[in-house]
Amino acid sequence: MPTRHTMLHLLGLAAALTLASCTGSDDAIHVCVSNPSGTDRTDVPVVINLHEVLGRRAAEVMSATVTASASAGSAAGEPIPSQLDDLDGDLVPDELAFVADIPAGTTAQFSIAFSATQQQQHFAPRTDAFMKVWDRKYRYPRINSIEYTGDNAPLATYDAIYGHGAQWESELVGFRVYMDNRQSIDIYGKPTPQLVLDSTNFYSTREHMAAGLGCDILFAGPSVGAGSFRGYVDGEPTYVDSVSARGQRVVASGPVRAIVEVTDRNWVYAGTVLQMRQRYTIYAGHRDVEVSIDLRGDGAEEALFCTGVQKIEMQNQGFIDAEAGLVGSWGLNVPDKAAPDLVEGVGLGVCVDTAYLAATKEDAYNYLTIVTPRNGSIRYRLAICALMEKGGFADAGSWFQWLRRWQREQAEPCTVSIR
Repeated sequence: MPTRHTMLHLLGLAAALTLASCTGSDDAIHVCVSNPSGTDRTDVPVVINLHEVLGRRAAEVMSATVTASASAGSAAGEPIPSQLDDLDGDLVPDELAFVADIPAGTTAQFSIAFSATQQQQHFAPRTDAFMKVWDRKYRYPRINSIEYTGDNAPLATYDAIYGHGAQWESELVGFRVYMDNRQSIDIYGKPTPQLVLDSTNFYSTREHMAAGLGCDILFAGPSVGAGSFRGYVDGEPTYVDSVSARGQRVVASGPVRAIVEVTDRNWVYAGTVLQMRQRYTIYAGHRDVEVSIDLRGDGAEEALFCTGVQKIEMQNQGFIDAEAGLVGSWGLNVPDKAAPDLVEGVGLGVCVDTAYLAATKEDAYNYLTIVTPRNGSIRYRLAICALMEKGGFADAGSWFQWLRRWQREQAEPCTVSIR
């Protein structure tokens, strides 16, 4: 069996994957998802690496159908939502993803049939990701990717994107990452679960809010915001300055997961030159985001970086649990300084696997986790909540309790086997 660190690295903190001999037909595999914990798990991410499972035959896959046994909460043989994702843009699917509810102490079984022909399956989207460009005709078309030369002024690249950067969401929460040297994560709250960002684009009007579409809920200022990735120099977080090019790309968008990518070419940092790729992945039914940082360059393994959560503007409460790699905060703030009457309550959390954790620190603005790469990678998760959520979190105590349960679930993941 792989170590916990290996499992988390391979699947980005999703369900762990253990390969066994495949006894299914040439175009089908059988998957078992086990929940070893004493608590029910909902919307457990199941990720299948097609190259490991199918080898060269992965290049032939055009579609896939996932069916669940009755014990997995669906009628036997009924297709469940899934998606094939091409992660590297070579037009060959790399992973298949779906989510499943797994009761405590049980194992659910699934069959996956692959086909070399395109089969249309229509599932209601539960996640979305997109980028849009500013358009003087007010059409704001979606784009898949964009890259700017590094000599552009940060404000120019920031303002050229409608919404200021790539956006992604589940039914519960929304995010964007700024298209500039800050690369800050901004967050969006929703009173009720639904996909809304394509309509509001983080620019919620009072009419949007009155209609229950939610709004931007955080003013980040000079902080790390909600799990933004930063350099760490002389004891302080730093932006991603001095690059030859910076870009963003939508890797995947629904129905069950959305992936956004940020790249920085030739980042001059800590006396070396680094190539960096950040990926942000959200699954249906989740309020947390898996963050994958990949770094190449001499000296990358010795360099320090940081992430964490900000101290909230008003009535802040927060904590650092260094042993668990967990930080959290809760409080009130005014996200839009032009609308001081709109006060939003927000909870933030970041959990870093201790394999990457070098130290923790509290400063004037943040609760920080200081991190360092292992084999060129850093992995962590961020999570958010909004006070506006109906039936959600009413105070710091309930949010911090959820964060600690979330961290324990990561330490005891569901496991996936293929037979």
